Amino acid sequence: MIELPIRDPCDLCVAAREERWKVIEEGEQTLTVINPWQFETGQCCVITRRHVATLLDLSGPECVAILAAAKRIAQAQVAAYRPLGVLTFQNNGVYCGQETPHFHFHVVPRQPGSDWGIGPPQLATFDAAGRARGTAHDPSGDAQRRQRVRVSDAQLAETAALLRAHLPG
Repeated sequence: MIELPIRDPCDLCVAAREERWKVIEEGEQTLTVINPWQFETGQCCVITRRHVATLLDLSGPECVAILAAAKRIAQAQVAAYRPLGVLTFQNNGVYCGQETPHFHFHVVPRQPGSDWGIGPPQLATFDAAGRARGTAHDPSGDAQRRQRVRVSDAQLAETAALLRAHLPG
C-alpha cells in the first residue's frame, strides 16, 4: 500500500474552492493552478477536480484530461517564457516526494542556470539543469531556497494572468 501524506484539509481542494484566482484553466475533469512554490517562474500543476490521491486512483477520462491540460499549459509557458524545455512530473506517495494527498501533475518551464535545489533529484545528472554534472545536491541551502521560491500572492496572480493570456486558442 502506498503511504500518503496527511494534510487535512487538502490544500489543493481549498485552493480550488476558495482561491479561485490561482486557477489558470478549468476543464470538466481538471483544474490547472499556479504552484505556490515557484522553483521556476510559471510552474503550474494540473489537478483533478475529484479528490483522489495518486495516479492509481484516476479514471480513464481523468488520465486523458490531465495530459491534454498539461499540453495546453506547456504551450502557454513556451509562448510566455521561451524556456529551454518543459519538465513534467508526478509523485505517488511520501517515499516519492508527494506532499499533498491530492493528485497533481507538475508542468515546469526550465530556464538556464536554474537553482532547482530541492526539486526532483534526477535533475542533478543533466547538463545545464542548474548544477554541473556529478555535483551532488547540497541540502544546506534548502530553507533559503524555499523562502525564495515562495512568492507573494500578487506575483502568483500576475504569473497566472500571463499564462491565461497565452493559452492556445
